[in-house]
Amino acid sequence: MKRTITPRLRTLVLLFLAVTGALLAGAGPASAHAALTGSDPSQGVVVPKAPDQVSLTFSENVSMNDNSLRVLDPQGKRVDKGKPTNLSGTTYGVQLKSGLGKGTYTVAYQVVSADSHPVAGAYTFSVGAPSRTVASVGDQDAGGGVVGWLYGFGRYMSYAGYIVLVGGAAFVLACWQRGSGVRAMQRLVVGGWLTLTAATLWLLLLRGSYTTSGSVGDIFDLNLLGQVLQTKPGAALVSRLLLLAAAALFIAVLFGAYDKREEEEEKRDLTFGLAIGGTVVAAGLAASWAMAEHASTGLQPGIAMPVDVLHLLAVATWLGGLTALLVALYRAPADTPVDATAVHRFSRVAFGSVLALVATGIYQSWRQLGSWSAFTDTTYGQLLLVKIALVALLVGIASISRRWTGRLAGPAVTEEEEQSAEVEEKEKVKASAATKEAAVQSGAKVSGKVSGKVSGKSGSAGRSSSADDDSPERAAQLARQQAAVDSVRQKRVRDADPTRFGLRRSVLAEAGVAVVLLAVTTVLTQTEPGRTEQEAKAATAASSSSSSSASDSSGGALTLDMSFDTGGTDGKGVVRVDLDPATVGSNEMHVYVQRPNGRAFDIPEVKVAFTLAAKNLGPLPVAPDHVTTGHWAANGVQIPMAGDWKVSVTVRTSDIDQVTVSKNAQIG
Repeated sequence: MKRTITPRLRTLVLLFLAVTGALLAGAGPASAHAALTGSDPSQGVVVPKAPDQVSLTFSENVSMNDNSLRVLDPQGKRVDKGKPTNLSGTTYGVQLKSGLGKGTYTVAYQVVSADSHPVAGAYTFSVGAPSRTVASVGDQDAGGGVVGWLYGFGRYMSYAGYIVLVGGAAFVLACWQRGSGVRAMQRLVVGGWLTLTAATLWLLLLRGSYTTSGSVGDIFDLNLLGQVLQTKPGAALVSRLLLLAAAALFIAVLFGAYDKREEEEEKRDLTFGLAIGGTVVAAGLAASWAMAEHASTGLQPGIAMPVDVLHLLAVATWLGGLTALLVALYRAPADTPVDATAVHRFSRVAFGSVLALVATGIYQSWRQLGSWSAFTDTTYGQLLLVKIALVALLVGIASISRRWTGRLAGPAVTEEEEQSAEVEEKEKVKASAATKEAAVQSGAKVSGKVSGKVSGKSGSAGRSSSADDDSPERAAQLARQQAAVDSVRQKRVRDADPTRFGLRRSVLAEAGVAVVLLAVTTVLTQTEPGRTEQEAKAATAASSSSSSSASDSSGGALTLDMSFDTGGTDGKGVVRVDLDPATVGSNEMHVYVQRPNGRAFDIPEVKVAFTLAAKNLGPLPVAPDHVTTGHWAANGVQIPMAGDWKVSVTVRTSDIDQVTVSKNAQIG
């Protein structure tokens, strides 16, 4: 009874854990794009006079060049001084030229987020009053177009090549060592290496155009290539190429010296050495993704990067091993079939890989997953639901494969069947030879009766023909025919096994779902995660509210919203300052602190200061009193004169984590 219940329970546990891991992990090593969470001046705001600079706040650190942040006047001319600088944390600014007139100005940005993806956008603000503008910032869909599609295809092929390379080699070493001498397995692993190498070179060429102009003509721009090599993603791609050189040596040994080893002790020692070296190379290749994407930034990068490496190794072992098993079942020669022991070993390895995926998924969910509403309200969440369904389908088919594996208790062909088939084939060959000999003798007798007066010349010709029949060429031809007959016979008997046939069909179905799953995962890695998307939406809404309130400040109230990030745990949010009636003299001030999802939360300290730089006034500090969760207030806040005041808010989220954010507003 126990032997029948345990496999079923194990399958149910596998299904539950795999789906849970996919639900929590999302795309595993998928990264989070930077999103614009704040700006000064804000979107659509009308300011009384031109600001000295324009600043943008992103959800994470970004990389910029001289053209990453541009400000255009109503005639479309650049009015910024170039060379954006990091003002504080994730806020970046660019100085503006003096003497700017009234009208609508356009702010365009194109940056590269810490996870290596390009982010672009544009918005407008007005000085004095809105006006018509002819400014054109072109296509702000960063990473799109033909170059974006080619780059995405290169990412897909690099993932596929890595999975086949690592998973195929692991299958040979851990599950089916006889496979090192099978030509189909050699082609599979070498094909994975070639695919990953070509895709890496392809991505290196595309990288410059992908993060800047998006033009096909810039793909072979050597200046852009030089700039790429100086970036973190470029260094990761170069390190991947160096590791692929080591992987080539590993493949040469695996399918060369290792396959030729016949002594058991020597082969065991070489297996251990190859396993250690192969693991190091595979982990290094996986790190070339982790070191350039979101795991290398944000919270706990020292833990997140190894977790991402483990995630990729588990994916490659599972899906790559599945591909190798499929090739072994369909393409292995009849004299070297994949045996039941190898299939059982892979089944155990696959189960362990899924457990590793679940563990890494739980950590990733804690680190980067947003609210539950993001599953249905964002593109990332919707794609993630598709991935969850595919994982559930894949594990369901895998459970069927495990049943076939359980029935595969021995070789596909029993010894009795082999001997019986061999005797049958030998009898057929003997019968065929006897028939041919009888036909020859009969022809000889008829020929003797009809032409008895044939000269000795014809007898000589007959002896020559007989000699030709016994020539080495004829023997080799018969040997080849016999080998072909034996191969067909063995394949027929092997394929007739219903258990092996069922296993082949189920593994083929698994591989088909895995291909689609890999495609969805690749798209996920290039899609803005739901958490970041919701933060950007909340910041945009807050910015719009701030713009509306600021533009109506002459009516007696002022509201300013500022995004902050102290860099610590739970350090992101939005602080809102309400000043009423926002005039010279006494004012009532309320301060609200919210999480990115809009929920109020308490922090240890909030301080506000007012500065009027034009008159060298300030900073005038204000220490509001805590009222309730996420709410502070102060009465009698004195504004001595009208002007463009800088409102600074210092937010402290822990004993050591604090940041100061600020905005300018006309008061009085």
